[in-house]
Amino acid sequence: MGSKVRVWTKQNANILDDLDKNGRYIVKREYIQQKMEDHAQLYFDVYNWYRKAAEEIAPVPDDAEYPIWVSLKESEKIPNSEGNVLLEIEVDEEDLITVDIEKWGRIVNYGYIPKDRADEREHDKMLSNYGTNDCSAYMSPFFPIIKKKIIKSWDRIFDESITLSPVRVGTLWELKKEWIIKIEK
Repeated sequence: MGSKVRVWTKQNANILDDLDKNGRYIVKREYIQQKMEDHAQLYFDVYNWYRKAAEEIAPVPDDAEYPIWVSLKESEKIPNSEGNVLLEIEVDEEDLITVDIEKWGRIVNYGYIPKDRADEREHDKMLSNYGTNDCSAYMSPFFPIIKKKIIKSWDRIFDESITLSPVRVGTLWELKKEWIIKIEK
């Protein structure tokens, strides 16, 4: 067992029922569907990609479908709001995957993660030459090579030598009741 790390997550208050009933919480497809409604499908592509890529870093329980997002610093935690709870938890460091928030933002928006500024300029020039942008190229059947390039660039989310933002966030595949230090309602 490695060192422990403290993280924070804001979740729907219903998580407490899962934790009481099952002793743990995992994110299931229907939870994202309920939360994101008509926009849920936009997230499934990138969440499915992330799950497949991240399972190489931290093992995924068989019944866990999607990650639980956490803040790595108390000063960067998402403020609580009505109907939600803010959990302070302590986990084994090896269960936590951390990523650059800007890189994740690019993935969520179907964007390219550049190696460096020169690579970004080259990519932007290519998009301009084709009269498109990352999101349109990703969504369109007309730019399969660009889409493949964008998806391949997402592997850089785990490359810590490439930094787009100083802010990092983390993911866990499950949240166990015994990890909870504090609950804010």
